[in-house]
Amino acid sequence: MAMTGVLRPGHMQLRVLDIEESVKFYKDVVGLVETGRDASGRVYFKAWDERDHNSLILREADRAGVDFFAFKVLDKATLEKLDADLQAYGLKTERIPAGDLLETGERVRFEIPTGHLIELYAEKTDVGNGLGYTNPNPWCAQSEHGIAPTRLDHCLLYGPDIDGALDIFTKVLGFYLVEHVLLEDGKTNLAIWLSCSHKAHDIAFVRHPEPGKLHHVSFLLETWEDVLRAADIMSMNKSSIDIGPTRHGITRGTTIYAFDNSGNRYEVFCGGYQPYPDSHPITWTWDEVGTGIFFHDRALNDRFLSVVT
Repeated sequence: MAMTGVLRPGHMQLRVLDIEESVKFYKDVVGLVETGRDASGRVYFKAWDERDHNSLILREADRAGVDFFAFKVLDKATLEKLDADLQAYGLKTERIPAGDLLETGERVRFEIPTGHLIELYAEKTDVGNGLGYTNPNPWCAQSEHGIAPTRLDHCLLYGPDIDGALDIFTKVLGFYLVEHVLLEDGKTNLAIWLSCSHKAHDIAFVRHPEPGKLHHVSFLLETWEDVLRAADIMSMNKSSIDIGPTRHGITRGTTIYAFDNSGNRYEVFCGGYQPYPDSHPITWTWDEVGTGIFFHDRALNDRFLSVVT
C-alpha cells in the first residue's frame, strides 16, 4: 500500500518511579539504546534497528503510566492538514515547538475520548542503526544486548469511550479497524485493534471506566525463538512476567508480557498477519474472548485484564 498520511507509531513518553533504575532496566533487560538526556531529566531510547533518534522517553514521576503516544506523519504538509482536519472534527489541538523533545520537530497534540494524549509529528533526526546506508551488515552488536527488539510497535490503551476514539482514528487519521471484540450484547465493542499500515495493529483500545490508562507498550521481535529468548532474559533478571510465552488468537502474534520496575506492562512479540485497508474486520464474540486473547490457554488472566498504569 502507498504510505501516506500517518506512517507509523513514533514515540511514547512513559512515567517511571525511579529514573536510574528504569534506565538500567530498559538498557540491560529490554536492550534499548540510550540516545540522550534533556535538561528536565528525561531519558531517551530507541530500539537498535530504528533510525530515528528516539521512540521511548522516560520521565520520573510519582506514579507510573503514559504521558502521550505519538505517530510520525509523511511530511510537514501532512502535519498541517491533519491538524486542520482534527480541528474541523471538533478537537482542540496544541502545537508543541520543535526541540521540546530532543531531535524532534514540531508536534501536534490532542486529547481523544479515552482520556489519552496523542501526538503527530513529521520530523525527527535520523541517527542511524549502526549499519549505515551503503553495503550494510544484517545486524550489529547492539542487536544482541538484552532482549533487543527491532522497533517500538504499538500500544494498548484503556479508557471509557473507545467508540469515540475509533471515530477519530478512522474518519480523521486514516486508520482502519482490523479486529474487534464484542461484549455479551453482541453489539458493543469491548476492544478494538486499528492499523495505519499493513500491520495487524498500530494502536489498540479496551473499554475501561478510568480514562488515560496504559495496558502495555509493545516492541517487535523477529522470530518465535526470539520471544522464547526474551522469556529467558526476563527470568534471568528476575523480571516480573505477567503471562507467556504464548499466542494471541487476535492478530495471531506470539507474545510474552512482563512488567518494568515501575509496574508498567510491556510486551515483546513477533508474527501476526498483514491486513490492508480493504480487509474485512475480524470479529470475536464474548464467548470466545479467552481464545482471542490467549489462544493456547483459551482463558483470560484476571491480572492481564485489570492491572493498568
